[in-house]
Amino acid sequence: MTAETDTRARRQSRAGGRAARRALRTATDISMLPGLNNALPRCEVMDEGGVARIDAASMDILENVGVVFRDPIALEDWRRVGAKVDGERVYLDRGLIRELIATIPESFTYHARNPAKNVALGGRQSIFVPMTGAPYLRDLDDVRRNPTLDDLAMFHKLAHMLPALHSSAHHIVEPMDHPISHRHLRITYSSMKHSDKTFMGMTTSPKNAEDVMEMCAALFGEDFLETHPVTTGNCNGNSPLVWDETMLGAMRAFCRRNQPVLCSPFVLGGANTPASVPATVAQLNAEALSALAYTQVIRKGAPAIYGHYLSTVSMKSGAPMAGTPEISLMNFMIGQMARHYRVPWRTSNTLGGAKTFDAQAGYESATTLSAVLHAGANYIWHSAGWNEAGMHCSVAKFVVDAEQCAMGHKMAQGLNWDDFDTALAAVPDVGPGGHYLGHPHTQDNFQSAFFMPELFDNNSIEQWMAEGSVEITARALKYARHLLEVYEEPPLDEARDEALRDYIARREREIPAVEALNQEY
Repeated sequence: MTAETDTRARRQSRAGGRAARRALRTATDISMLPGLNNALPRCEVMDEGGVARIDAASMDILENVGVVFRDPIALEDWRRVGAKVDGERVYLDRGLIRELIATIPESFTYHARNPAKNVALGGRQSIFVPMTGAPYLRDLDDVRRNPTLDDLAMFHKLAHMLPALHSSAHHIVEPMDHPISHRHLRITYSSMKHSDKTFMGMTTSPKNAEDVMEMCAALFGEDFLETHPVTTGNCNGNSPLVWDETMLGAMRAFCRRNQPVLCSPFVLGGANTPASVPATVAQLNAEALSALAYTQVIRKGAPAIYGHYLSTVSMKSGAPMAGTPEISLMNFMIGQMARHYRVPWRTSNTLGGAKTFDAQAGYESATTLSAVLHAGANYIWHSAGWNEAGMHCSVAKFVVDAEQCAMGHKMAQGLNWDDFDTALAAVPDVGPGGHYLGHPHTQDNFQSAFFMPELFDNNSIEQWMAEGSVEITARALKYARHLLEVYEEPPLDEARDEALRDYIARREREIPAVEALNQEY
């Protein structure tokens, strides 16, 4: 065989492999669902008097208790706009708060590198985003272990292929095989490279956030960032009533480039908030408002999202809990407060405290998913994989959670009356005692009329046993392997890819490769 013939054979083999993968992908629909237009009635547990009561309590906290901003730049910014500053404590007048948050956009559109995957956020528009931050994973063999960069890439590929997920997030798992001081660069690149959906940006320090902004500029163009949200930062507060220099510096990096941030108090109900649902929401609301207002001090009109992380604490052990009734009630209340202030809001979804993908994980996740949809949340984070209170991301749970989100997506679209009359016309055709399985209307609509889960088994027990008595974890892991087998990387412009890799190489030369996070970076 000549070299030319050998080359031609290899090309044909690769082409044949691509064709086979395309055929498999066609059989498995990986088309991203559009952003959710949530038509469900909002579950509002407070009347107008209750909303006013929470608002008044929060404003009283801001005016009379104050919020600590442990950051000299933020303190000077607050002085500049007329706030009372005493040491590190800032006392915020309710008039100033209302004036500032009024300039936050009520809605905006995220722009993905594939414009077909742009998604709107705010009002009734919502998106599902995978979990992030897990220091462990349960892998394709359901083994709990430390993650690597390859594991992170695997999750980004799965996020790319699962229709209900609208984002590749960022560090779904923490890549332990890479220096901490360099991870944000590799994590951001993986988010961008392996999916063409929108993504999140690291805010682990001000310098890291600035690196993310520079990488976004390399991918989209500097001018594009000025007018188009492309990523999301998350800034966690230190409840009760503290914002630190790391988060505030990262917030400035995002807001100055007109990129949205989640302003997220970190609630452990009963530990860093009062042991009361309404009082917890009043404190959380004050914390969120103080950060939302600060985004507008940084840059008026910058997009910002009312955030939070909600958990209640077991008074038996001190451990955080998921799926409790109080968390659902707080989500309903926070949704009402965000709508009162006319700002989009974030919540957490499908959270589990179980150590394996078991019934506890399923119950906790299903309870939370139902609550956040009825609460009307916009940025629905941690929507796939979260278990063990966020200590690990489970591959099996990741794909099942994503299918649950697809089910929630369909439910939340509400009733479809389009074919009501034609469907009703089948009733006299079939008549008493008949069945509809062979009717033309059923034949035309059976695939779209009712959601048919891929990962749940609804066959008879005899058929289930004949097929090997396979339970949900094994089915989910088999499906994940199938997705990874047929995955094809979405094309990325070569010049932009080269610019990203050059930037990473330069920054990795400049940043010491340390194994403990240096706050300067």
